[in-house]
This record gives sequence, structure tokens and C-alpha cells, in this order.
Amino acid sequence: MKENNTPAIMAYITIIGSIVAILMNTEEKKTEFNSFHIRQGLGINLSFHLFSYFIGYFDSWIVSVAYYVLTLGLLVIGFIAAGIVTGK
Repeated sequence: MKENNTPAIMAYITIIGSIVAILMNTEEKKTEFNSFHIRQGLGINLSFHLFSYFIGYFDSWIVSVAYYVLTLGLLVIGFIAAGIVTGK
């Protein structure tokens, strides 16, 4: 049985995507898979903005680049887990 992965994938695309995914994951269509990825995507997005505030105080481009590479890596791992890359 194929699940609808759309809310799981939407959750990783900005905070607005997370909010849309929450609205898409209603009671009658709610799955544990989507709920997990919505929590995960929302956590990554909120952490990104919270930590970006503090990273902004560093005057080092090395710290900033390392932070953005780490965040991008987390998003790629999330997309792979949600099935967007593998297509499963």
C-alpha cells in the first residue's frame, strides 16, 4: 500500500511548508510516517532560525559557511528519509 508522502516532503521546505504539512495531515489522513517528518522538519526549520540568530554574532565566514553546510546536510538527509530522492 502506497502512502501519501506529500506532507512529509512539504515539511522540510521552509517554515511555511511545515505549517502547510500540518494542515494537510488532518485526522482522517493522519499517518505516523507523516507526523514524524512534520515534527522533524519543523524542528530543523525552527533550530535553523534560532541558531542563525546566534551565529550572526560571529564575524567569521568559516563559522557561517560550516553552519549552512550542516543545515543543508540535515535537510538532504530528511528528504532522503521522506523518500523524495529514492522515490520509494
